Amino acid sequence: MFTLIACYAQLPIPLRGNENLLSGPDKESETLEVFYRIMERARKEKWASLSIGENIEKIGKQMIGTEYAGGTLEGEGPEICRVDLTGLDCVTLYENVLCMARILKKRKTTFDDFVAELAFTRYRKGKLTDYTSRLHYTSDWIYDNEKKKVVRDITKEIGGEEFPVQVSFMSEHLHLYPALKEFPGFIEIITSLEEEINKRKHWFVPQGKIKKAQKHLKTGDIIAVATNKEGLDYAHTGLAYRDKRGIIRFLHASQEKGKVFLDTELSVYIQSVKTYIGMTVARPCPVLHFKNLQHDNSYDCGSYKVVGHRD
Repeated sequence: MFTLIACYAQLPIPLRGNENLLSGPDKESETLEVFYRIMERARKEKWASLSIGENIEKIGKQMIGTEYAGGTLEGEGPEICRVDLTGLDCVTLYENVLCMARILKKRKTTFDDFVAELAFTRYRKGKLTDYTSRLHYTSDWIYDNEKKKVVRDITKEIGGEEFPVQVSFMSEHLHLYPALKEFPGFIEIITSLEEEINKRKHWFVPQGKIKKAQKHLKTGDIIAVATNKEGLDYAHTGLAYRDKRGIIRFLHASQEKGKVFLDTELSVYIQSVKTYIGMTVARPCPVLHFKNLQHDNSYDCGSYKVVGHRD
């Protein structure tokens, strides 16, 4: 069960962004190496001139084979934007790939630019305040990032139906969330946020209609896999990838495979798990110019820490 939680409710830790972040020989260096290797390849191959979806495809391919690691955003103390490119789970895969693609389109490609973009997408209204500002539930992430013009929920227009989301997992399983033990005052806020999520309209393409809907998908679309598990909205996430044969496949961090993996056809994958009931699709919005995005000129990502999950 904890595997599922890692996909919606990962919990971070602190250090100032401009300080020396090395607390071990590999903690910062491995993640920075991955980041700058991708940025250098992007520069040489001029990825910034490509669409946001094409950038996601190219960056996503660079992450194939990366070790699966759940809970890399967890830690004691106040909330902080944690970054780890050496181990990924289902959420941190699409989150990191999306944010690298977005900064490439903005021609702002330092590591600080990347962290600012991560924080902007990871936290409600783009502002890290405390643990409760994290968009823990995928449905909340999609809702908030649609308002920030990061993604667009295209589910309804590709044949989606209303999805009766009733989230309550966090407030009903407090023992699984160290931050809620450390800061019990957050419990009431989390419960209130769950109630707010449940009042909204949500959409999903039921499992039996996914194969037909796949013709509308593009490489780089974010796929949220709906579940019938009580108290949850989605059980898994990943990226759509249209291969050379035109088949939409699922690029995801697979716990079963132990790594980031380009899996089989999306509809086949979703049908293979009994508790998966459908999908929601969030399409990354075009990044027209960084000056159009408010946070680029004024956003302070605050505290962050580069981490290594094996340390």
